[in-house]
Amino acid sequence: MGLFEHEDTLELLGVLLGVFVVVVGVGSLVGTPWTTTEDTTAAAVQTVGIFLTIAVGIVLVVVAYTGELRSVSVR
Repeated sequence: MGLFEHEDTLELLGVLLGVFVVVVGVGSLVGTPWTTTEDTTAAAVQTVGIFLTIAVGIVLVVVAYTGELRSVSVR
């Protein structure tokens, strides 16, 4: 049995896209965006945006892999 054996043929694409979004978010975080601006508020907004981008990528991977949005909800 393989890892991707669901009937949904776009599952692999969703997982790869989610991983790509996470990698881009981590790359942005490693690039230290707070060093390019002197405004603390702008740096905080950039950092929050990066963490939200990583969260969206993780949710996309989970939803694409499991096929259910219910497994993502916080209990």
